Amino acid sequence: MKINQLKAGALLSYVSMGLGYIISILYTPIMLRLLGQSEYGLYNLVSSVVSYLGLLNFGFGSAYMRYYSRYRVENDEENIAKLNGMFLTVFTIIGLVAMLAGMVLVLNTELIFGDKLTANELSKAKILMAIMVFNLSTSFPASVFNSYITANEQYVFQKIVQMIKTVLSPFIMLPVLLMGYKSIGMVVVTTILTITVEIVNIIFCLKKLKIKFSFSEFNFGLMKEMTIFSSYIFINMIVDQINWNLDKFILGRYRGTVSVAIYGLAAQLNNYYTSLSSAISSVFIPRVNRMVAANNDNRELTILFTKVGRIQFILLALICTGFIFFGQPFINMWAGTNYSEAYPITLLLIVPVTIALIQNLGIEIQRAKNMHQFRSWLYFFVAVGNLILSVPLAKVYGGIGAATGTAISLIVGNILIMNLYYHNRVGLNMKYFWREIFKLIKALFPPIFVGILMYIFIDLYNVLKFLTYGLIYVVVYILSIWFLGMNNYEKNLIRKPLIKIIKKLALSIK
Repeated sequence: MKINQLKAGALLSYVSMGLGYIISILYTPIMLRLLGQSEYGLYNLVSSVVSYLGLLNFGFGSAYMRYYSRYRVENDEENIAKLNGMFLTVFTIIGLVAMLAGMVLVLNTELIFGDKLTANELSKAKILMAIMVFNLSTSFPASVFNSYITANEQYVFQKIVQMIKTVLSPFIMLPVLLMGYKSIGMVVVTTILTITVEIVNIIFCLKKLKIKFSFSEFNFGLMKEMTIFSSYIFINMIVDQINWNLDKFILGRYRGTVSVAIYGLAAQLNNYYTSLSSAISSVFIPRVNRMVAANNDNRELTILFTKVGRIQFILLALICTGFIFFGQPFINMWAGTNYSEAYPITLLLIVPVTIALIQNLGIEIQRAKNMHQFRSWLYFFVAVGNLILSVPLAKVYGGIGAATGTAISLIVGNILIMNLYYHNRVGLNMKYFWREIFKLIKALFPPIFVGILMYIFIDLYNVLKFLTYGLIYVVVYILSIWFLGMNNYEKNLIRKPLIKIIKKLALSIK
């Protein structure tokens, strides 16, 4: 097992995200003001519609890891080459279908967006949609190479490429926005950068990893098996689209682009929040698949599931509790007072999703065990309930109503039902998991108490006070979680790298 790649990949994930957050904090307010609220809302609205074409993936991307791991355990290079050939063929066809479907969407923008958009917005929506469709269509065949890099645990390369893209993006976009190209310029830059990364991945696979393809024999039996396996992942994808993108579409039809802009900002903050969790769990996907393929030991899987969950909770609890106390002044100063409603919307999204995020390694365990069918159907029906709730709530209460429908669906699906399924069917010891999580809860009381005092007595809408007391809150949280919450394993994740760095510095001084 490539432990160094795994550790470095996880570390680089957080370095990349930290860098991305810093850049975003500096770039987003400038972008919002250069675009204007209506144009930012239009960009979000079109993006939410085009994202539905991503469903044409049908969940095959997740299936690749499962079947690659099976052949890798058996050292079956021939079948790996056939698998690569089959996936490249399938995803190329999907890319062409996405292009055709996208053309249909472009020709029917008036029908899709209704009468809340102006003639100018509809005209611009056509151009935005055409470029986004092209970007998405090329990403399908390119995803085979990215999956191969992940399967080979080349995390360092992946994260460095992502970091370069993260840094370059705003530096290219800002001049484009300043020249007045607005949302169309943004989408063009995004497309160019995405295609560049895809080309780099392809070259890396061909030159470094020596990826092989075999197109001589299309395994229809395996394709059928993967289709059955992927069909439930496909249902999950539909659910994610309903939970995270449908709200923007509903708001666009019934409330206009301004409501979409406010909700879009909250959704962006929610995306940052969820990415914190997935950065850790994503590097464990190959290990989970190997563990299941090798011995399927539920005790080992529970221990790994809990270890990852605790680390995710430590990070997410800092962000979640911090946002409760500092979120409103942050949004007002960062995005502007016309986005102040994004604060309650963000809370409605991130608080209930926290439980799902600290358990998202369980999704990969289910897939590796081929036990993800129940979750797919459960989430599908919960998402339908979300849709039924969100439409009337959005009409009356706007973004807050739409987010409330999403929050209720997450609580029912992720917290109540899925935990019972993990324990009773998947074989994970959820009593052990929650005992370990609750050991961290007591460490939250000191920072929460300090946060309440700050919220009541301090004017956090002053930039200097916001930064000063925000830093104090982080320090209180770190000290509390270190002495009252973290175990030796978690402390060593920090201690050992620090000791190595100190030793290297000491040697360099000598």
